[in-house]
Amino acid sequence: MCKIRKATEKDIKDITKIYNEAIVKTNATFDTEEKTIDKMKKWFKDHSSNNPIIVSEKDRKIVGFACLSKYSTKNAYSKTTEISLYVKEKYQGKGIGKKLMEEILKEGRKVGIHAVIARITDGNDVSINLHEEFGFEKVGMLKEVGKKFGKLLDVHVLEKIFD
Repeated sequence: MCKIRKATEKDIKDITKIYNEAIVKTNATFDTEEKTIDKMKKWFKDHSSNNPIIVSEKDRKIVGFACLSKYSTKNAYSKTTEISLYVKEKYQGKGIGKKLMEEILKEGRKVGIHAVIARITDGNDVSINLHEEFGFEKVGMLKEVGKKFGKLLDVHVLEKIFD
């Protein structure tokens, strides 16, 4: 059984490992160089109470995380956020992503977020399906906007509006 909780600074090392695994092995992120602990500490501090970070803990190990990040620094976007969700490869397909999605969206509602944006690389059907299961709708496609592993990649843009 997984426990979902708010992330703390003590979790940064584990979050970094999970994110770096995604950088090296997948096109789920367009980052191409692994992150340092110091860079991730800054990332963590850039998340205010309106931009929560949560983790999934199994057997006292962090196995996944989700966050809502500022969509833009422009004030008009203050109620819009971008979602990120990563699960350690070994733990994927076990429902952890669903639990993280459920909880991060609850946190978004609590802090008054109105719109949540997801950018998902074409071909990542598992992620697209997960987002659609939670009410995200496809609103567009960005063609060939990223290049990773020697290939130009399209990105689906999905959006969820809270009532």
